[in-house]
Amino acid sequence: MTLALLGGTPVRAKPYPPHITIGAAEKRAVNRVLDSGILSDYEGSNNRWFMGGPEVRAFEEEWAAYFDCKHAVAVNSATSGLMAAVGAAGIGPGDEVITTPWTMSATATAIVVNNAVPIFCDIDPETFCMSPQALERKITPRTKAIMPIHIFGHPAAMDEIMAIARKHSLVVIEDAAQSVGIAYKGRMTGCLGHMGVHSLNNHKIIQTGEGGVIMTDDDDFAQRLRMIRNHAEAVVATGMPVKSLVNMVGWNYRLNEIEAAIGREQLKKLRSFLNARYELVAHLSQKLGRYDGLILPVTRPGCGHSYYRFHLRLDPARIKVPMARIVDALNAEGMDFYPGYVVINGYPMFQNLIAFGDKGCPFRCPHYQGGTPDYGMDTLPNVAHAMEWSFSCEIIRPPQTFADMNEIDRAFDKVWSNLDRL
Repeated sequence: MTLALLGGTPVRAKPYPPHITIGAAEKRAVNRVLDSGILSDYEGSNNRWFMGGPEVRAFEEEWAAYFDCKHAVAVNSATSGLMAAVGAAGIGPGDEVITTPWTMSATATAIVVNNAVPIFCDIDPETFCMSPQALERKITPRTKAIMPIHIFGHPAAMDEIMAIARKHSLVVIEDAAQSVGIAYKGRMTGCLGHMGVHSLNNHKIIQTGEGGVIMTDDDDFAQRLRMIRNHAEAVVATGMPVKSLVNMVGWNYRLNEIEAAIGREQLKKLRSFLNARYELVAHLSQKLGRYDGLILPVTRPGCGHSYYRFHLRLDPARIKVPMARIVDALNAEGMDFYPGYVVINGYPMFQNLIAFGDKGCPFRCPHYQGGTPDYGMDTLPNVAHAMEWSFSCEIIRPPQTFADMNEIDRAFDKVWSNLDRL
């Protein structure tokens, strides 16, 4: 079996088809909105249109009921949702928020947008989620919140994280963008902290094209979230009471009626979408379990997993070939794997400490008394290891079938049979 990378014939010769979750029900929902003639029904004022139109309001009610959370606040993206949640928590200049760099950029920029400083802690080496031990070592008098990420769809260690938050009187904002519908010890992610954010963009488990939902059981946070979503400064000026004007500048983070109508239909399909992934993952995992030095994704006791990404690790004691070389060999066979993850602390913003203006704010803001933030890798050994020895794919979802999973297995078989040639 000659590897395609070395001149052989690839296992798969055609690209993977797109992951399409939209069907007849969504089309009917869109037409219902189009027939109404109202595509958005918000006003940034203290009146009956403050909460949006009928589709948005129904979507929020149905989402809150499904996830057993008191409040659901629909927004135009999970990025907006994270920005609103940090704002609602009253975080601002001089404050620190602890998160991990093993995520996408929005997690950290949501902190920066509120003029606060992200502090990155290490991850658990098996789940890639926030390490509670590393988290506690990063807490300072400037810490105001914690933002754990349920990365790839596996929940972070929320019992331990919430205990640390209570000990230090910190707000917990879950980045649950990749874990919609996943339980942690009987309760859904996004509803475990003080606020949590799910994503509805076109890459996620369910989607509205773009969109997000913020969840909270706290009435005050919910009101602040709705105000930040919808021009808070104008709403306050027109008579809506608010306990604190902090971060009530206001934005336009509103979800429209078409997206909300699509979201209502997608929510009905959530469980079936997850079950389809579980079947494919179980089939593929049974195949891949025979390759020495290849470590499959873990699911901790009491946790679910969305398998937003199927993330694999290599055991460097058994595999002497660089991860990037293995990924190149797999992709030459027609697969679609991604090496490691681009960690946020390596982004130019953090390496150069430049965000707002040219004075270095918020990192060098006169209100920030933390010195120069450390955005190196010295305190992130598990992140560094994951960058070097882990890789992932998203092709464990429909329209892929067991036959496609068998192709992935054949590609691994070819690569593992030729490790000495790589």
